[in-house]
Amino acid sequence: MARIRIELPETFVFSTEVPIYIQHINYGHHLDNAALLMLVAEARVRFFKHFGWSEMDVDGPGIIVADVAAQYRSEAFHGETLVIGFATADFHEHGCDLLWQLNDQASGREVARGKHGIVFFDYATRSKARVPASFIAKVGA
Repeated sequence: MARIRIELPETFVFSTEVPIYIQHINYGHHLDNAALLMLVAEARVRFFKHFGWSEMDVDGPGIIVADVAAQYRSEAFHGETLVIGFATADFHEHGCDLLWQLNDQASGREVARGKHGIVFFDYATRSKARVPASFIAKVGA
């Protein structure tokens, strides 16, 4: 099986700090893979809020996550604080990729990187929507 390889941009349009709590730790005494996605989801909510939106309303349509890919780079542990950065890439008519990277705040060590493929969605009609021009203007690659 081919390994997933995610190329990251030079800069990120947003970053936030998220602490690792004991409930994020698994039997191996490091960050659980399911908890990683929960931490990224928290950061993604903050990303949209930072720009004045929510995941349900990006100047009209909301978003849905169509796919996700992750690459683990190192362990992370209880008590560490992660800096999670976001960027956008690969825009198309109805969505784009949200690229993300998690680094330990104290050491700078990369913990993980990944991407969420998002699709803009009209929740009233239950159908895909176009990427809002304001989203491209504020966070577009």
